[in-house]
Amino acid sequence: MLNQNLHSAVHDGVLTLSLNRPAKLNAIDNELARSLVAAFEVAAADASIRVVLLRGNGRSFCAGRDVSAEPTEDDLVLVQAVAKSIARLPKPVLAVVHGWVVGAGLEWMLDADIVIGSRTARFKFPEASLGVFVTGGVCATLPAAAGLGRAKALMLLGEEFSAEQAQAWGMVWKVVSDDELDEISAQVAARLAALQPAVAAEFKRVLNTIGLPAFESAIGLESQAQHALAALQRPR
Repeated sequence: MLNQNLHSAVHDGVLTLSLNRPAKLNAIDNELARSLVAAFEVAAADASIRVVLLRGNGRSFCAGRDVSAEPTEDDLVLVQAVAKSIARLPKPVLAVVHGWVVGAGLEWMLDADIVIGSRTARFKFPEASLGVFVTGGVCATLPAAAGLGRAKALMLLGEEFSAEQAQAWGMVWKVVSDDELDEISAQVAARLAALQPAVAAEFKRVLNTIGLPAFESAIGLESQAQHALAALQRPR
């Protein structure tokens, strides 16, 4: 199934969702976010889909919000809607990342259940330097993966980091060469699809309940912080 900003295909129980704004390094606009929310709704309702593989077309996974797009009141709501769709889906979500993985794109990656990254992938949280707040429940997912102290440093300093660092910090499960990325991710997706759906769903539900108890609170607090910072920057 083809969409201007999102390509989707189903094969052997695996729904592959490919962000498709390659000229923009798959930067997020509202159309892309809406398409993703709709795709995850389909995945939740279709019993033949057992796993979702999330990837990006072109040179990068996702460069974050498209800052060239006119800001709207829906921006935050839609980015968080995708995050909630990933985290709440009762099926495994495998994120396969390469190139730039930045801002909201990095947040969506952390919402996934398993992450495979190319060795050349580069990661960054630029929000603090831009005067905006993070979204996507990352105030819960990043400390859970990498620890509170490292999460604070990564968010406040906004320094770029490598795939090897992301793996060492618990953010990425496996790092492979660019040439191996598609083959290995397909193998992992097939293994996930071979699990009994109820088994996979229960593992995800219980692990997220124990490991990410603050996810829903983080979504709400991030939204409040985003609005508070936006109010400070409005002309008086």
